[in-house]
Amino acid sequence: MDIATSMSSDAGDEDSGADSPCSDEMIPLLSARRLTGTPSAMAAATVSYEEGPERLWVWSEVLRTYADDGARRAMSDLRTFISRCPTVPSPDGNTFRFATAPGPGIGDESIHVSESMLSESGTLKGDSVLVRIGTTLVVVQEEVNEPGGDKYLGQLAEAALRRYQTTGS
Repeated sequence: MDIATSMSSDAGDEDSGADSPCSDEMIPLLSARRLTGTPSAMAAATVSYEEGPERLWVWSEVLRTYADDGARRAMSDLRTFISRCPTVPSPDGNTFRFATAPGPGIGDESIHVSESMLSESGTLKGDSVLVRIGTTLVVVQEEVNEPGGDKYLGQLAEAALRRYQTTGS
């Protein structure tokens, strides 16, 4: 098991991706690994577990706090991007598919983002739950899960939200 606390930066306000073509450059935004807007503070933790060369599981939790309505805009932008670009080809011949569904009904609003990558070797899957509470986004992600592997994602998001509400971190 590996634990890391690094994360990629968000997209910022200059290039929100709203006018970008549906290309592999959009994948970080569509998968919720990056979001539009510039948070005033961010924190992240990642845990990975490798059970062998064919079994890897990665879980991440990210907090993003915005000084204005950036959290609301990031959620809206994400829904817009996925509705515009539900399928994205990558240069290596793989195809990424994205979909949104209602989140677990916590916070001010929540969304469930599903991602799958279809390749010659099979399908890799990832899921994210984003919860907005005021000007903060709590994002919980599972990557490389098996079908049905997202069954605890809502509970993980609830726990992360409770911890944030209790401790502010």
